[in-house]
Amino acid sequence: MTVSEMFSGLLDNLKVDNADQISLRYGEITACLNKKFRETESKTDNNLQVGSYGRWTAIKGISDLDMLYIMPKGKWDEYKNGKQSQLLTDVKDAIKSRYPNTDVRVDRLVVTVTYTNFHVEVQPVFEESDENGASYFNYPDTYNGGSWKVTKPKQEITAMKEFVDQKNKNLRRLCKMTRAWKNKHGVTIGGLLIDSLAYSFLKSTSAYDDKSFLYYHWMSRDFFKYLMEQPNQNHYKALGSGQNVKVKRKFQKKAKKAYELCLEAIESEKESGVNKKWKKIFGRPFPDAVEVTKEAAQASLSYSWDNTEEFIEDKYRIDIRDYILRTDCDVLQNGFRENSLRNIILSKIPLFPSKKLTFRVTEIDVPSPYTIEWKVLNRGDVAQRKNQIRGQIVRDDGQQQKIEHTRFRGEHLVECYAIKNGVVVAKSKIDVPIASGD
Repeated sequence: MTVSEMFSGLLDNLKVDNADQISLRYGEITACLNKKFRETESKTDNNLQVGSYGRWTAIKGISDLDMLYIMPKGKWDEYKNGKQSQLLTDVKDAIKSRYPNTDVRVDRLVVTVTYTNFHVEVQPVFEESDENGASYFNYPDTYNGGSWKVTKPKQEITAMKEFVDQKNKNLRRLCKMTRAWKNKHGVTIGGLLIDSLAYSFLKSTSAYDDKSFLYYHWMSRDFFKYLMEQPNQNHYKALGSGQNVKVKRKFQKKAKKAYELCLEAIESEKESGVNKKWKKIFGRPFPDAVEVTKEAAQASLSYSWDNTEEFIEDKYRIDIRDYILRTDCDVLQNGFRENSLRNIILSKIPLFPSKKLTFRVTEIDVPSPYTIEWKVLNRGDVAQRKNQIRGQIVRDDGQQQKIEHTRFRGEHLVECYAIKNGVVVAKSKIDVPIASGD
C-alpha cells in the first residue's frame, strides 16, 4: 500500500458511523424544548450543534455530544437573577415529560440526556452580540449560588471551516487522526484542545497548505514533534474564540513516543511491516497491509498458534475523555515487594521470570458508576511458539487489580479500561518487558 492509500484508509475507518441516530436525538431534544419555550415542535430551529461533532472533527465511537438550545430573548428576565438552577430544571422537565423512560439529569452546567452508547449534554443559552456584532452566548453555572458565563462556539466553528479551506482540508483530518492516537494510548486531552493545537500547528507552517494523503506520514511526524516540544502550561487559547482551554494532564511524553514511532514507520516505508508500525500510533483503524509476503507465509508455517487476542473496540465504543486513569504494578518475589514496575523500567533494570506482578488502579476520577476491565497480552516469538498469546478482555472482580506472573521472555502488555454507560472513557497501558527465560 502507498502512503496515500494507508492514510486515506485510516480516515475512512474513522468516519462517524451513527450520524443518523445522532441527528434523530438532536431533533427529538430540540422539539421538546421548542414545545416548552416557543409552542412549536421544530426539530431544527434554535439549536446549535457544538463540540467536536459541531466542528466536524469527531470520529467513530463519539459518545459525548454537545448542543446549545437558544432560549427566547423574552425569557431572560425570568431567569437572569439567580435562576440558573431553575432554567436547567425546566429544560430537564421538558425533555423528561416527553421521554419519561430516558435518563435525564441536571449537571452543574448542562442537562445530560443518556442514550445507549452515547449521551447529549444540553446547554440552554441566551444569545447576545458584542460591540462588534459578534455573537456570544450566556450559559448558566449553578456552582456556589449560580452565575452566568460566556461561550463563543460560533467563532470556533467558523475558524475551523475557514482554516480547513485554506489548508486543503488537512486541519479536520489531522484533528481526527489525533483523536485516533488519543483513543489508542489513553491520552487525557480534550477535543477542543486537540483542534486548537492542530490549528496552531498548521498555522505555524506552510508545508502542508497544498498537500494531501501522500504527505500525511510527514505531517503526523511533524505534528507530534510540535506537541512534544510544547512548554508545560495550564491552558491554551481556543481557535477562533480565544477562550481558555484547560490542560488537564501533560501530553508531551506520549507525543514524544508517537514522534519516535513515526520516525520508525517512515524509515520502514518500503517494508512489509510498515502498517503495523503505524498501527502502534493510530490503533486498529489504521488499515492492514493487503499483501502477505513470502517470508511471512513461511514463518506462519514454522509453528501454529491460536490468536486469542480480543479488542476493546469490538466490545464497546471508544471515546477517551478528560478523565484520569492511572495504573501501576508491584513486582514481588517470595512474598516480598521488590519495586514498582515503572521504577524498574525507568531504572533499566531487567525484569526476569518467576516474579509476581500485581497491576492496580492508583488513581481514577471517572464519576461512578463505572466498571473496570483488563487485558493481558503476551507478544513475541516465544509467546507464539508456546501458544500463549492470551489477550482476552476480562471484567475486574471489584478489587481494581489484576495479578499476573512473569513466565517467559518478550514484550508483553497490560491494558486497563474504565467503562461508563457502555463506552470506554479512560484507558491506561503498561508495557511489561521480560528480559530472559524460556
